[in-house]
Amino acid sequence: MSQPHRVVIVAFPGIELLDATGPAEVFSVASRVGGADRPGYLVRIATADGAPVTTSSGVRLMADLDFDEVVGPIDTLLVSGAIELVHGGVEPVIDPEVTNWLARAAPRARRIGSICAGAHLLAAAGLLEGRPATTHWLTADRLAAEHPEVRVDADPIFIRDGRVWTCAGVTSGMDMALAMVAEDHGQDLALATARMMVMYVKRSGGQSQFSVPLSVQGPSDDRIDELRRWIAEHLAEDLSLEVLSARTHLSTRHFTRLFHQRTSTTPAAYVEAARLEAARRLLEDSDRSLPEVAAASGLGSVETLHRVFRRRLGTTPAEYRRRF
Repeated sequence: MSQPHRVVIVAFPGIELLDATGPAEVFSVASRVGGADRPGYLVRIATADGAPVTTSSGVRLMADLDFDEVVGPIDTLLVSGAIELVHGGVEPVIDPEVTNWLARAAPRARRIGSICAGAHLLAAAGLLEGRPATTHWLTADRLAAEHPEVRVDADPIFIRDGRVWTCAGVTSGMDMALAMVAEDHGQDLALATARMMVMYVKRSGGQSQFSVPLSVQGPSDDRIDELRRWIAEHLAEDLSLEVLSARTHLSTRHFTRLFHQRTSTTPAAYVEAARLEAARRLLEDSDRSLPEVAAASGLGSVETLHRVFRRRLGTTPAEYRRRF
């Protein structure tokens, strides 16, 4: 039998537990489902000193190797991510010892990838330069600002660019691992693995369906912040640029400029995102018909509802309701 694919998952204190164990479980199940007639996966957890690490959940994760013990060729090298809450915001954790080792070890790997905020470590190691990449939607803007050489796209569940893979938040590491199984062994094994794990072999839509459009930050008691709260309560009403600017007692030009400063988006795009968010919640939590959802969310017609779902989420309202 051929040698198994050697998978090394890099961990460090504070990582999300599922960033490491999720992909590991996918590779393990694929090995069992695939049987002895094809090469499976040998997964090892590596930490800087070989010691256990305490994850963000408080669960201690045992290590199989320290960095010096990871010798020879590596089939798949993955790095987990960690996010800290700082002053009400989020910051990706960058461990210099990990990034330095990744830069040295990556040339020995056939395939490298990151899970969640692990993309920030790949970028710090110089491994994403000139490439498209994604990360958790909460830290995507930070990745783009700190690494302008990386073409950041916050929506996909995962992105593959040659031998370099990046994925979105937490559970998306399992989606990415399934895609790697499909690349190595074909779609049939990936599908069988997904069935065993009660997963979709490929999710519809991107991670924007899991983010909250209303989470854009605005200064407390700011007139734009107050307007955003008002928008959320009046989605089915006229929310044209003229109405919104009049409510803030600003000219349309000044209002548009100020709104973009506070939210990094246009008033029209924000209103559509807020209405889409409302439509999603109605589809998830109620049995209202599509015309009722379109009317209550302010999107107006079923045709507009379909168009916005297709453009922003890559799926249909009916499919979204069925899955979520």
